[in-house]
Amino acid sequence: MKLKMPALLGSVALMTLAACDPYPAGDPSQSRARAGLATGAAVGAIAGLTRDGKSGNNARDALLGAAIGAAVGGGIGTLLDQQANELRGQVGNNVQIVNDGNQLRVVMPQDILFATDSATLKSTLVSDLRAVAQSLQRYPNSTVQVIGHTDNVGAAAYNQDLSQRRAGSVASVLRDYGVPGGRIVSVGRGEDQPVASNLTPEGRAQNRRVEIIIRPTN
Repeated sequence: MKLKMPALLGSVALMTLAACDPYPAGDPSQSRARAGLATGAAVGAIAGLTRDGKSGNNARDALLGAAIGAAVGGGIGTLLDQQANELRGQVGNNVQIVNDGNQLRVVMPQDILFATDSATLKSTLVSDLRAVAQSLQRYPNSTVQVIGHTDNVGAAAYNQDLSQRRAGSVASVLRDYGVPGGRIVSVGRGEDQPVASNLTPEGRAQNRRVEIIIRPTN
C-alpha cells in the first residue's frame, strides 16, 4: 500500500527529527533550537519530495531532505537562542527581546525612544541601539526590518508618516553604528497593527513602539 503524501511527509520528518535531535527532553533552554529542527525537517522533507523524481524513491528523497533541513534549522534555532540571551544582558529592562523560533523581535516602546510627536531619538536610548547594532555585526547572516507603530490618537495619515520617520531614525542609528545598509529596511505601520486595546492609556502605550525584526538568512 502506498502512503499518502501528508502521511509520508509527517512520518519522514518525525523520524528524521528524532534521529537528529541532540537536545535532551525537558530542557527548556533548547526549546527554540528544537523548534528549528522540527521546522527544518519538515521543510527539507518537502524539498526532497519535490526533486525531479528521477530516483523513484520518494521516502528516501524526503528522508534525505529532512535530514539536511533539520541540521540547518537546528543551527538557526541555536544561534537565535544565543543571540537573544546575549541581547537581554546588553539592553535596558524596558527593551523586550522576543524569540519567535525563526526570528528575533527587539521591541522598544515609543515613549522611551521619542518625545511626543517627535522622530528625534532620545540620547538615553543610543546605548541600547548600539548594543543591537553590535549584535547584528556579530551575527551577520540576517536581514533587519525596523517597523514603526503608533496608537490611534490623531489622524491616520499623520500616524503613518510619524511611524515611518521613527523607523527611519532607528534604522539610521543602526547604520551609523556599522550595520550595512543593505541588510536594513525600515517601514511604518501607523496605527494598523495594535498589540493592545487603544481604549486605555496602558494599551495605547503598548501600541506606540518600534520593533526591530532580525531574520536569519541561512
